[in-house]
Amino acid sequence: MKKQRICIVGDGLSGLMTALALNKLEGLEVQLISRKNKHSKDRRTTAISASNYEFFNKVIDKLNKKLFWPSKKIDLFYETKDQNMNFLNFNEDSKNLMYVFENNKIKEILINEIKKKKIKTLQKNINDLKDLDGNDIKILCLGRSSKIYQSIVDKRSLNKDYKEIAITGYVKHNLKNLNTAQYFLKEGPLAILPFSKNNFSFVWSVNKDFPTKDINSIVKSKISKVLKTNKILISNQQSYPLMLNLKRTYYKNDILILGEGLHTVHPVAGQGFNLVLRDINKLQKIFKYYTELGMSLKSTPALEEFTSNRKSENIITGIGIDLTHNFFKQNKLLNPFKETILKNISKNDTLKKISKFISNQGLSI
Repeated sequence: MKKQRICIVGDGLSGLMTALALNKLEGLEVQLISRKNKHSKDRRTTAISASNYEFFNKVIDKLNKKLFWPSKKIDLFYETKDQNMNFLNFNEDSKNLMYVFENNKIKEILINEIKKKKIKTLQKNINDLKDLDGNDIKILCLGRSSKIYQSIVDKRSLNKDYKEIAITGYVKHNLKNLNTAQYFLKEGPLAILPFSKNNFSFVWSVNKDFPTKDINSIVKSKISKVLKTNKILISNQQSYPLMLNLKRTYYKNDILILGEGLHTVHPVAGQGFNLVLRDINKLQKIFKYYTELGMSLKSTPALEEFTSNRKSENIITGIGIDLTHNFFKQNKLLNPFKETILKNISKNDTLKKISKFISNQGLSI
């Protein structure tokens, strides 16, 4: 049987992972299209769940495990008038809860794997969907703001401008046993993500009118106060706007959207790329089912099945993250009640188990 041609547009983490995952299936010819003259580096880190780390292991041959920094403990803090209250802890003795990696290093690994697998790649700027004619299935991994999506999706997407920015960067330190942590501060949530023994990345979400004058010293002062040390060195600091976007339309005919083009969520829960990986994992399984039956993907309900399976979880998770973010926002009237609620949460082991399961496996398992 003639191989079915799958075209993937976009060479970010989502596009590269999709290409490698689908290339493992018999009967598919995968082609990856990247944009011309794209040289910007992604100087951020990403956290993934234990189950998504296993998916990485299945997709990439001989994965370099040293590039993934494991965490067996995650601490959650809420800033009160007097202290940062540690209201919840996730602990594992025998297995890891999550892994953190540097985006640039993993992207380099994925690109090398693409070359090793001899997946056809092409540099081309796609301005019209007609440029993709000749392929059986087209998958768009073009980020959250591509204008090409307008010809595929309807106007019923869930959108929200948080009017916030995420300040990110790397921190070098000499602290011992620093754990992954989330601090719900008065200015906004601050995530601490260790990716080596003496380095961590941070994501601090603040209002967009946050003072930008001398912002480097403000960030250093805040992190120093939180960690109770002045011996830190910050690098790679940058910022980007935050918004919520949850699409209701995932595909049209033989064209599918993947990655941030489907769901952009607030970074407070660290679930953005985890949702993407669960999407790719499910798409691979659905395509595998139909190709093993010897069926043409274009003539099957594969994309409809993918949408039905993933849309509910993606929307529920996105809304849940939004509600979580709203709950922790500062409110003089509600803050005393929040402190009481959070003190009781720390005693609830069942809630811990449910939260850990959902963040690792998703809602559809």
